[in-house]
Amino acid sequence: MLDDLKTLLMINDDKKDKVLSLIIKNTSQSLKTKIGTDVPEDLEYIVTGVAVKRYNRLKNEGMNSYSQEGESITFEANDFDEFQTDIDKWVAKNNEAETQVGKRIKFLNPYRRV
Repeated sequence: MLDDLKTLLMINDDKKDKVLSLIIKNTSQSLKTKIGTDVPEDLEYIVTGVAVKRYNRLKNEGMNSYSQEGESITFEANDFDEFQTDIDKWVAKNNEAETQVGKRIKFLNPYRRV
């Protein structure tokens, strides 16, 4: 994941690896909280996408917008907003699978002698 993030950010050395690794770790933990389990491989693209946003926002944390010399940048309130539909679909799909596989129902015949 670190290599993918560095590629997207066009970083060719290892000078920022500690910061990038921390961003990946925190982003993964945030997504884990949202889905209720470790981040599966099919949702790792969300971690990478959100990590890019968080890296690009360094030194501007906590701001909703930033303006300097005619340039204006507005940040999303929640970095995961763009991916929320995918997160919801994954959670719904996996909760449904858990319900179907993880639980059994047993019917008892009250008239049968044991």
